Amino acid sequence: MDAARLPGTSATDQVVAHVDMDCFYAACERRREPALEGEPLVVGMGYENGEAHGAVATASYEAREFGVESAMAISEALERLPRKVEAAEDPEMSVEEAGYYRPVDMDHYEAVASEVKDVLHDVAEMVREVSIDEAYLDVTDDVSWDEAESWADTLKSTIESAVGVVASVGVAPTMSAAKVASDYDKPDGLVVVGPGEVREFFADLPVEEVHGVGPVTARELAALDIETAGDLAAADPETVAERFGERGLEIRRYARGEDTRTVTPKGDPKSLSRESAFTDAVEDTDQKRQKIETLASAVADRAHRKEARYQTIGIKVVEPPFDVNTRARSLPGPVDDADLVESVALDLLTEFEDAAVRKVGVRVSNLDFSVGEQARLSGFDGADASAGDSETTADGAAPESDWEGQVSLTEFGDTPTGRDEDASSANRDGQVSLDDFD
Repeated sequence: MDAARLPGTSATDQVVAHVDMDCFYAACERRREPALEGEPLVVGMGYENGEAHGAVATASYEAREFGVESAMAISEALERLPRKVEAAEDPEMSVEEAGYYRPVDMDHYEAVASEVKDVLHDVAEMVREVSIDEAYLDVTDDVSWDEAESWADTLKSTIESAVGVVASVGVAPTMSAAKVASDYDKPDGLVVVGPGEVREFFADLPVEEVHGVGPVTARELAALDIETAGDLAAADPETVAERFGERGLEIRRYARGEDTRTVTPKGDPKSLSRESAFTDAVEDTDQKRQKIETLASAVADRAHRKEARYQTIGIKVVEPPFDVNTRARSLPGPVDDADLVESVALDLLTEFEDAAVRKVGVRVSNLDFSVGEQARLSGFDGADASAGDSETTADGAAPESDWEGQVSLTEFGDTPTGRDEDASSANRDGQVSLDDFD
């Protein structure tokens, strides 16, 4: 990393993208149930057993037109939906049949999030995953400012075509500005704020749009006649510091386009993977094997460069339209062996020789970044490997922890809410952490 991007120095040479999925839980439900597309949809908790307590996790934009909001009591939210009345009048009709309510299904959302994450890691070496539905990317070394808009548009298209959900993307020279940019034109937004444009971009925005300013801080700032980000940028620093301390000076710097933070991953990754989609679903065995071989080589190379050894090797096979299958095999100990990754992946693929496949992936997990002697695998080959298959379920599928790596609580954020500590608790897209409703 060059000196201009070291912590504490100017970061304006960075090209930072913030990727934020639109109404992510609702989008996941629509992906597997296309009939919900365009309908007012609420995803929540507390109604599954006929109980009316609980809260809304996310509401589609159509549902918001009926006044439904995230964190609203589920009973109130469902009463606002147009077909809820029909369901109440007909005891034989459930809310599910009315087509507007779906209970939270975190396993499904984490699986979809993993697919999005794989796309992000394919396009950027430096990714900071901060929640199940958002991440920062540093693409400074790969994307010029002249290319930023085209690159972001391609990323959005790739996520939508490969995964089936929509993302909003903001690109800016700082993390705080990139986050605001991704929120600026939701849904399906793309906003690029170039170097030297950040303060002007912020100027007329409500002060609560500044990264780190929540509703309480916004009210306190309003008491000081600071109502826009431009007001905050121009505010007397001593006055801000007296009222809010160092945090106040930090949000003032953000409003001025001053943010020296760099995009860094949160700890060591739990897994490394690559996946690729076919233009059309294919049944040809050779095509599938060639793709697996290429992906296995890329994954093994990436693990080697990160000095990571792995104890579990797995594949993902997606059959039309979005039927996700995962298989994995555990080894006696952690290894760094590209040939072994390929052979195990190809062996796992044999189950799908006759299947029509739209996407395949290869993943290594149970990573070990310590320096030590590599496990002895004498006698390990495709035929004997089943003895080490302890992490494969009875039906042959890898458990969620193998492929998904607990995306919501670890890979996409190391706090229970999955949010950065300095971010406001609410997602401005309207989705909130499920932990808020424990």
